[in-house]
Amino acid sequence: MAASLTGAQARRIAVAAQGFTEPKPRGAVTRAHLRRLVNRIQVLQLDSVSVAVRAHYAPVFSRLGPYDRGVLDGAAWSHSARAPRLLVEYWAHEAALMAVDDWPLLRWRMREYTHGRWGTHIVKANPQLVDDVVAAVTDLGPATAGQIEEYLGAEQRGRKGPWWDRSDTKWVTEALFASGVLTTATRVGFARHYDLTERVLPPEVVARVVDDDEAVRELCLRAAGALGVATEADLRDYFRLSAKQAKPAIADLVAKGELEPVVVDGWAAPAYLRAGQTVARVDRGTALLCPFDPLIFFRPRVERLFGFHYRIEIYTPAAKRQYGYYVWPFLLDGRLVGRVDLKAERTRDALHVVGAFAEPGEDRSRVAAALAVELTTMAQWLGLADVTVGERGDLVGALERAVVTAAR
Repeated sequence: MAASLTGAQARRIAVAAQGFTEPKPRGAVTRAHLRRLVNRIQVLQLDSVSVAVRAHYAPVFSRLGPYDRGVLDGAAWSHSARAPRLLVEYWAHEAALMAVDDWPLLRWRMREYTHGRWGTHIVKANPQLVDDVVAAVTDLGPATAGQIEEYLGAEQRGRKGPWWDRSDTKWVTEALFASGVLTTATRVGFARHYDLTERVLPPEVVARVVDDDEAVRELCLRAAGALGVATEADLRDYFRLSAKQAKPAIADLVAKGELEPVVVDGWAAPAYLRAGQTVARVDRGTALLCPFDPLIFFRPRVERLFGFHYRIEIYTPAAKRQYGYYVWPFLLDGRLVGRVDLKAERTRDALHVVGAFAEPGEDRSRVAAALAVELTTMAQWLGLADVTVGERGDLVGALERAVVTAAR
């Protein structure tokens, strides 16, 4: 008979698994801190939105506190004998940074994406262009898709603009990234500079071959470690696995004792506990969570764990948004108690709270006081002098007063 957990126990396990209950470093955050964090949460999702701070920087701040973003940049996009590259980009969850050593675990996906993730018909119709792009990168070294296109003398198709206006060269370049032929050597102003994978990653990583079934089992196990307790759907979502892949992998991990079946009160589906997990007796963990934080990747899981309905509203027309454009849930003592729409306004030298909302039944004064501290710390981390508060939401009044107090 499967063991059982209360909803509160499951929530505490999940928050602890993501590193929110660990003490923050007292001194400067180092590459060693970053390595340990990535080993715990596995992925840092990349996203182009920069209204507050780019998504991959935020989970590190949320767990380790203010840090030099150059530490993450160096770990992801540079290499030297003294400071080897720690992270590499790939389609791990969505576009994400993951440990360099884990890149071979996704070779099966690279084979699935032989002709890219999207626009496969374009790639299949242009085999010569595929060869030309590889040759161009071989000659150029790290280069953007635009630089590759210019080198080849290719004509732009349509206007420059959103991803759906990509030229054939850009589609092919992105497909070569998806298939593992190219990877990101560096980023400049968030623009990806592609290079041959064998010139970016260590030869032993490129040469390592992992059996597909073994790779999927390892990804399921790592997802379980990052989630603490999870349903099959939760485990699949973390690395975007199919049910066909995940079901036998999970069964094998259960048979080996690495996952333990559990029943969680209020969860309709069976769950799995990573072996060796302990259950905290009290809720702990306070942080601002960007929309792409691993704790809240999978929105159905967020509702199960926290009773918190959350949807990103970037693509919702402004007049129809309930909470705002780029809303950060607020974790206070291990529970999601509010949400805040944030914008870094460089011209005003301020982190601006466009809107702030408390969850029903929460003590607004308590939430505002804790949130003001986190916002003040975040503003300082981003090099902004002030925190300003707008007019939207039931929390803004209390938050404005709390921000004044926190600034004293």
